[in-house]
Amino acid sequence: MRVIQNNRSFYLVVLMTLLVWSGARSASANESAALASDWFDTEFAAVRLISSTTGATPMTDDGSLLLGLEFQLHDDWKIYWRSPGDAGYPPKPDWNDSQNLESVEIRWPVPLRFSVLGLETLGYKKEVVFPLVVKPENVGEPLRLGGKIDYLICSDICIPETLTLALDVPGGDGEPTSFVHLISKYASRVPRISNSKKHSNGLRVESFTLAEPKPGAFEVRVTVNSHASLPLSQMDAYVEGPLDDPALVGFGKPVVDFDADRLKANLRIPVKGLPEFMKSLPGRAYTVTVLDGNRSIEFSSIVNLEADSGSEKLPPQTSHSTITILVFAFLGGLILNLMPCVLPVLSIKVISVINLGGVERRDVRRRFLASAAGILVSFAILAIGLIALKNAGHAIGWGIQFQHPWFLTFMALLVVVFACNLWGWFEFRVPGFASAVTKSADNQGLSGHFFSGMLATLLATPCSAPFLGTAVGFALSRGYQEILVIFLVMGLGLAIPYLLIAVFPGWATRLPKPGAWMVRTQQVLGLLLVGTGVWLVSVLMTQIGLQLTLFITLLIACVVIALFVQSRTSVLGKVGKTLASAGAAGAILLAITAPGNSKSSVGSLNVPEGLWVPFDQQAIAQQVREGKVVLVDVTADWCITCQVNKSFAFSGEDILETLYSDQIVPMQADWTLPDEGISKFLAGFGKFGIPFNAVYGPGAPDGLVLPELLSEDIVLEAIDDARG
Repeated sequence: MRVIQNNRSFYLVVLMTLLVWSGARSASANESAALASDWFDTEFAAVRLISSTTGATPMTDDGSLLLGLEFQLHDDWKIYWRSPGDAGYPPKPDWNDSQNLESVEIRWPVPLRFSVLGLETLGYKKEVVFPLVVKPENVGEPLRLGGKIDYLICSDICIPETLTLALDVPGGDGEPTSFVHLISKYASRVPRISNSKKHSNGLRVESFTLAEPKPGAFEVRVTVNSHASLPLSQMDAYVEGPLDDPALVGFGKPVVDFDADRLKANLRIPVKGLPEFMKSLPGRAYTVTVLDGNRSIEFSSIVNLEADSGSEKLPPQTSHSTITILVFAFLGGLILNLMPCVLPVLSIKVISVINLGGVERRDVRRRFLASAAGILVSFAILAIGLIALKNAGHAIGWGIQFQHPWFLTFMALLVVVFACNLWGWFEFRVPGFASAVTKSADNQGLSGHFFSGMLATLLATPCSAPFLGTAVGFALSRGYQEILVIFLVMGLGLAIPYLLIAVFPGWATRLPKPGAWMVRTQQVLGLLLVGTGVWLVSVLMTQIGLQLTLFITLLIACVVIALFVQSRTSVLGKVGKTLASAGAAGAILLAITAPGNSKSSVGSLNVPEGLWVPFDQQAIAQQVREGKVVLVDVTADWCITCQVNKSFAFSGEDILETLYSDQIVPMQADWTLPDEGISKFLAGFGKFGIPFNAVYGPGAPDGLVLPELLSEDIVLEAIDDARG
């Protein structure tokens, strides 16, 4: 067995190339226009104004610009929401030093609740950006937003602050700045306003009343329903009443009662205040902001006094729904073995079985148990990673690692190197953790089989399967323990084939010993792996552009050449080193001259001329009011199940004729790159992975969710139902 040695110079070149690429990408990102005021710094916080555009010509249909008021808070300091609770006051801007300004609307992201010594306050820590919807008097002319801002910042003590900020936005058309994603991130956290009892962001307010459970004691009662069968979990509610002074009337932390399926909740919010003011509470306007994890809704209404029902609670939650979800998680993981994106995973499984010809039953059992352990550990790592992202406030979902070029690069390199090894281009002893998918697998330890299970999991995650979406949606909307347990059960479903062979090792030992037939089999399986590598590189091209993709392809080629020449003559070795060095130099040149990302993250994936239109969530309701049916397709280049759906459900003559009609609006949302708007849209239906399809219409104003696997008949039937 040949071993790679004395190749430090080549790997040094590759390392330098990667560093240059990283620097080039950072430089490209820094070249993105940034438009911001100077920081106003104190020992407690830093504050500034930022803009999402470099020009004063509005980029929205309503003629407004999107700016932001950014706070970076030190240590444990906090500022307050628009309705601070039992103490404090919110930031109060006075834009008296502005020019060409018609109006400014400040929007308030969902705050945190702080409970200290019986006092309930609402506000923000660490970082917050308040989106500012700015309308200029004269569109396209230079705009100045400036003035003073009063705010209260608190830790162990509270300090009132006043600062002066100003931001000048040049006239004319503009481009998105580097702040557009930061502002959009916090804009997505602003609760949706619903002035009716219809669904909004997956929630529906069914009732909003005032009760007097005992004389002189009042409580606000809110009944909330969950849309799309996503269980409620982390409920809270903030009430804003007719009196601004919390010393007169204030609202406490809600007591939440769930029904058996956690699809409905009653929230009872105690009212506290002076008796003379409590009598005037009924029949006045209130606003309630209801939260459930990442979902939120703001609802305003005149609140009347209801006849007391004895504060009857909903029936206690049972374990039936949790057991059902665990069954769904297991079945989803099991079916994942049969999904089209798992073809390269199946090749890895076949290689593992082939190499067991003539092996003792005890060794077969140990190796397949190691592979199953690799799958379970991978699912645990995925769960922990998603928990960390959720805790940090980032959008989470199934398969989101495929939205990142570095992950695609690593996976493409891995599968191509394994494929070339299977073809016999080079033979080497790779580290034990990887050797289960190489030709030398028969002499390796259990760590290689463990790694093959981990690789199987990584390659399976772009796919969604029946039951899987429901289980993932339930898990990611719940607490950390639920996420970890449900992901481990999904991993158990994916690992079942390994565990079955571990229980019945005779299934593997009956195969003939490796021979000439195995070489031909490995060649075919190598083709499957190369096909996977080509697919991964094609996804890269849509994310980072052609030039940077060529750079990565050259790097992969350099690695393959280096591995090839190590097992050949010294003359070939010198030629190979020359080719590798030339390829690395070309890669460096491509990295330095590469432009920025060439792909928009919305609405550009496989769009036939005149058929699909870019996703616009705000336009859906208007289209439905006009009597049209809207078909929303959330997809991505890396989602193979999405591509299969397109082949089976959206390519037939009948469906195309329907979609091209004037009364149908097909919308496509491309999630190939991270997109907060799409993530929030999915979360509104309790979905955290794709494919996802929904149909809206007069008969289904809240949307009909379609199954993960589609057919033409399923889509046509849903369109008919949505027509009403």
